[in-house]
Amino acid sequence: MKILAFSDLHRDSDAAQAIVGASREADVVVGAGDFSTQGIGLRETVDLLRAITVPMVLVAGNHDDLNELRRACCINTAIHVLHGEAVTVEGVPFFGLGFEIPAGRRDESWNRRLGEAEAADLIRGCPPGAVLVTHSPPFGCADVQRDGAHEGSHAIRDAVLSTKPRLHLCGHIHHAWGRSGILGECRVHNLGPTVNWFVT
Repeated sequence: MKILAFSDLHRDSDAAQAIVGASREADVVVGAGDFSTQGIGLRETVDLLRAITVPMVLVAGNHDDLNELRRACCINTAIHVLHGEAVTVEGVPFFGLGFEIPAGRRDESWNRRLGEAEAADLIRGCPPGAVLVTHSPPFGCADVQRDGAHEGSHAIRDAVLSTKPRLHLCGHIHHAWGRSGILGECRVHNLGPTVNWFVT
């Protein structure tokens, strides 16, 4: 399976159009959250992405309202919005979990976040060998902020080590876009708003 993956478009229509163009070569497209900016522009960004003709797996970022994302995508049955859920696409299981984890320093009304305990409950259903898609990265891997601090999720890290996904795709921490690492035997990639290719 050839996967095209991205994160953190934040209403960037040029980046969205580049993803649409590249998607012709993909078997599935993965979007790891933050289609909008501070809750604004989600539907417009999703409208651009709806030109993609292959199945899509999406999770909500901390800038995205999950219910609005689901409403924007519901007219296309090939788009799967996951939050503590799994779907199988062409025989490959995908599991998704959105939002900022752990709840960080921002307490603005638009910022969607989960505590570690709630995230651990939701991610427990990740099937072994899945492609794991989260908005937040795991703690200690592709999660370094500009000041050098690790701001990933312990719950996600524990899930990667225990469920052994075949691949983990994430975003959220802009300073870590394009960074990757390995947890256990799982490749972890912080994507950013560019075209990223994976074969699994």
